[in-house]
Amino acid sequence: MMTISVMIPTYRRPQDLARCLKALEQQTRKPEQVVVVVRDTDTESWSFLQDYHPQGFSLEAATVKVPGVVAAMNVGLDTARGDIIAITDDDAAPHPDWLARIEAHFVCDPRIGGVGGRDLVYVNNELIYKGESKVVGKLQWYGRVIGDHHKGIGAAREVDVLKGVNMAYRRSAIAHLHFDERMLGTGAQVHFELAFSLALRSQGWKLIYDPLIIVDHYPAQRFDEDQRNNFNHLAWKNAVHNETLALLEYLPPLRLAVFILWATLVGTRKAFGLLQLLRFLPKEKTLAWQKWLASMQGRTQAWQTWLSHHSFTSSAKTQQAS
Repeated sequence: MMTISVMIPTYRRPQDLARCLKALEQQTRKPEQVVVVVRDTDTESWSFLQDYHPQGFSLEAATVKVPGVVAAMNVGLDTARGDIIAITDDDAAPHPDWLARIEAHFVCDPRIGGVGGRDLVYVNNELIYKGESKVVGKLQWYGRVIGDHHKGIGAAREVDVLKGVNMAYRRSAIAHLHFDERMLGTGAQVHFELAFSLALRSQGWKLIYDPLIIVDHYPAQRFDEDQRNNFNHLAWKNAVHNETLALLEYLPPLRLAVFILWATLVGTRKAFGLLQLLRFLPKEKTLAWQKWLASMQGRTQAWQTWLSHHSFTSSAKTQQAS
């Protein structure tokens, strides 16, 4: 039997956290450990946890002093002790069989390094995004990332990317990994899980997406520049930077060259290239220009981040050799 730790980063959302912990109490397969990572300045969450008494599992609160989900995740990784580390958000509520289904995948195949599933997204208690997709969590050969984890249907299958609200990892697979601290943003740090997933894939581990592994997701207020569906130049640029940096680290040279060309000339609705600018310009006018500019700045900054990191790494290796 494997042991399971559940990791939940939280920030100033005690009501959401209470719902998440209640869902963990109702698991048919109880976790051995639940780690809640809390910012040192988050008095609301600390006050809630002082009065909370878990039923059926051991709860540990870990302190993070640096803003951003990446720092919180890394503190959580260092605190979690389970053979399986399952991760969800404070604004999510895993279904009762969540951990049982996750564990079953890890037990049946030792080559599986990560397992994830579907998040059913609710706004005002109404299910949105009711579409269905058989293609989920895939990286296309030229660098386009397909998410759609919230719409996945079909059998469990191998994917390239898991989603942060519903993912779990084998401890032995991630023993030498941490979430990439070069991700930009002061809160959500969008695409942090892309970099982590691809790092695991590059080491030969399998990632499995199973649509029957479900969490209910109630997207809550964010306390940073990223306000989800409202355009913010800095948040948009940061998201494009993070996605681009993850792909720069993962793609081999030929695919990387194709990606750079595609990203510049085409892009996506969330990371504009020239074609997307022309597509949305008639409808969005100035906003389309703003999205394109933020996208190009994010791509450029990611390239600079990547070059700076690898230049430093190469220099350090040279000094060690001499």
